[in-house]
Amino acid sequence: MENVILTVHLILAVLLTGVVLLQRSEGGGLGMGGGGGAGGVMSGRQAANAMTRLTWIFGIAIFCTSLGLTVLAARQATTGSVLDQLGVPESSQPDAPALPGLPAYTPPPATGGNPLTPPAPEPAPAADAPEAATPATEAPAPAAEAVTPPAAEPQVPPAN
Repeated sequence: MENVILTVHLILAVLLTGVVLLQRSEGGGLGMGGGGGAGGVMSGRQAANAMTRLTWIFGIAIFCTSLGLTVLAARQATTGSVLDQLGVPESSQPDAPALPGLPAYTPPPATGGNPLTPPAPEPAPAADAPEAATPATEAPAPAAEAVTPPAAEPQVPPAN
């Protein structure tokens, strides 16, 4: 049944191609077509109507045969493996794909909640601003502690 529908489908495709190529070119695409002379059995509007109807008929027929072929192929589809179709015994199929030994993944070191992007540069102090004196009650920070820079503000692109 599938071979019959496929054969009809291929014949319709060739016929549709022929009908489309025989139609009159309205824009003169290849320099052919037209020729509105007085001769010929079918001329002018009658030829256009017949060719248009044939094009529609062949197009609908190709659509129907395509749907039929799709339905037939879907009915014959199986959920099995390709190896099942080849007849390979199950014992020779590997349980898991053989992968080379990879080292365990080690994530990057934590940065204490800071983002992994580098901090924004601190603005240089203004030349005319006096340096702020350190209050006497504040103890200097130990050298071993890392000073965390302030979080960078998100940048918003300007509106157009």
